[in-house]
Amino acid sequence: MSDFLAAIGLFFAIEGIIFAAFPLGAKRAMAAALEFPDGRLRVAGLLSAAVGVLIVWLARG
Repeated sequence: MSDFLAAIGLFFAIEGIIFAAFPLGAKRAMAAALEFPDGRLRVAGLLSAAVGVLIVWLARG
């Protein structure tokens, strides 16, 4: 459970850095995401989650 909380904290830290360093780019990315069909966003989210799990598995392996 502590690894999960650490991962959530790291996610928020990275997201915060992106919004602080590149606010206009973050806004553009969100606007672009609104234009994508739901199915493509769902596939992109699943692929991103799978890559994240693979990275964690390799790093902790």
